[in-house]
Amino acid sequence: MKALVFNAFGGPEVLEYLDIADPVIGPDEILVRMKAIGLNFADIYRRKGNYHLAGKPPYILGYEGAGIVEKTGANVQEISVGDRIAFADVPYANTELVAVPFEKAIPVPAETTFTEAASVLLQGLTAQYLTKDSYLVKKDDRVLVHAAAGGVGQLLIQIVKLLGGKVIGLTSSKEKAAAAKEAGAEQVFLYKDNWVQKVLQETNGNGVDIVYDSVGATLQDSFAATRIGGTVVFFGMAGGDPIPVDPRMLMDTSKTLTGGDLWNVLTSRQERVTRATELFSWMEAGKVRISEPTIFALRDGQEAHRFLESRKSTGKILLVP
Repeated sequence: MKALVFNAFGGPEVLEYLDIADPVIGPDEILVRMKAIGLNFADIYRRKGNYHLAGKPPYILGYEGAGIVEKTGANVQEISVGDRIAFADVPYANTELVAVPFEKAIPVPAETTFTEAASVLLQGLTAQYLTKDSYLVKKDDRVLVHAAAGGVGQLLIQIVKLLGGKVIGLTSSKEKAAAAKEAGAEQVFLYKDNWVQKVLQETNGNGVDIVYDSVGATLQDSFAATRIGGTVVFFGMAGGDPIPVDPRMLMDTSKTLTGGDLWNVLTSRQERVTRATELFSWMEAGKVRISEPTIFALRDGQEAHRFLESRKSTGKILLVP
């Protein structure tokens, strides 16, 4: 089968499109022929060597995708050849065939396309737990969303509004601001402006109830834009590591800092299926909309990585074998 691999850490140029051996599935696994594969910043970090990778090269990126079951292991009973499934946390997805553990296989309803499933699972399940587990968004909550035009950002905006909250977005350009407003943000400010002051002005000097910060380096400013007794959810470091937070500041302002990681939520197949089913149902009902993804052929993985790193994208980037 064909696969996108790399033998050394570095820039997009280390990626190669090569023939490798087909995976051999175990008794509790299924073999999936990939139709669409999600590209995420975690793939960039792994390619650069920022994240630890087990084993020896050649390494294969990719953890998210959707496709058709081609073969099932001896112990698999609830999934059959020809079924449509997706996954959000299975390694080695940048290939034509992927061995997927049964517990991580999520059924894809007939109304959902492979590109929609590959576009929404990782980012959609992230937005879902951030608004229900890290902090339960309530009616009329004022919510500040960093990177509001990105895949998670646009979904956060929609789910916050679905739960009755009101959204202020932060983006890096007017074009991205337009995408965030299209997703439902009531107001959008640019990072290059004095956005903390603008957020405070927008909230009559009080600050927002909750900030979703995926940038990291902005954490102190996020606290400055949060009301007394408000919450900051830190769930990413796309802009660099945050400086340490003084716990005395938390005490003096009664503010809360909490972290978020999807893998602490997807602890069983039941959790995966239940949460994904809700996400798919929101999509089917038109309550959550997925913006049109940017699609690259898997063989053009270098180009796709460069595009993601350029930060010019809005929404999801997919690789198609």
